[in-house]
Amino acid sequence: MRSSNPVFSRRGFRRDGGADGAADRQLRPAAVGAAPGIDPYPDAHTNPYAGPAVQDAGDSAGTARAGTATMTIDDVVVRTAATLGTVVLTAALSWILLPVDSTGVGHSFGIGFVAALVAFGLSMAQAFRHTPSPALILGYAAFEGVFLGVISSATSTWISPGVVVQAVLGTMAVSAGVLIAYKRRWIRVTQRFTGFVVGAATGFVLLLVADALFSAFGADNGLGFSSGGLGILFGIIGIVLGAAFLALDFKQVEDGIAYGAPREESWFAAFGLVTTLVWIYLEALQLLSILQSDD
Repeated sequence: MRSSNPVFSRRGFRRDGGADGAADRQLRPAAVGAAPGIDPYPDAHTNPYAGPAVQDAGDSAGTARAGTATMTIDDVVVRTAATLGTVVLTAALSWILLPVDSTGVGHSFGIGFVAALVAFGLSMAQAFRHTPSPALILGYAAFEGVFLGVISSATSTWISPGVVVQAVLGTMAVSAGVLIAYKRRWIRVTQRFTGFVVGAATGFVLLLVADALFSAFGADNGLGFSSGGLGILFGIIGIVLGAAFLALDFKQVEDGIAYGAPREESWFAAFGLVTTLVWIYLEALQLLSILQSDD
């Protein structure tokens, strides 16, 4: 499995040569137009779904295993909507049923913390599986939603009632911007781009862990990443990294469809897209909280 977002690992659909070399070979199995007997993915390492049984003269695509339904963009959209909808639903329910105020903060945060741990455990269980499990993915989404609902309610209560709406709109704007930039090829997902983003995200996460450790062992403000100018800079970097990982997610979806990946792989795509959107939302929420608390 290849990592394609800041926290979780999952299967990747990688073309050798990167976007610059592969952009001219955007070969979709149903519309390749390759001559009979010509495999558009001759390298077995390039197309992980090619099988010798389908590499015959009667199959110009040569990408899908015989008798296996292949992934489509509709599959990805439906499963992403189901996963993201579960996050939104449980977040809304936790906001309503677990209000954060001066009398219930401990109870609400306790449940939110447990939900976050369960969501992380489910995500790790899925990350180490070779096949997607809808139950694990939807379970992750449900518990992640509970955590987001508690955090969002607390931020809305303590910072500003409108900060959550702003963070949601910001997440939507970033997602739309990345999608447009990716479709127009303003963003080219090459091997160098992927390596840089993954390396930068690794350093980012290590700094987050260090900040949490400093806060836990006596430093009131940790390393200073949660307030002031440094916190604002750190939040911007976090959103930019999330946008970069969203581009990697779009690349995975595009390559999975082009390779003729099995339909069940669309759950991997949905899992990756939702975890990246959650990342962007949390970074946007923290950035806006710092900006508004400094006013």
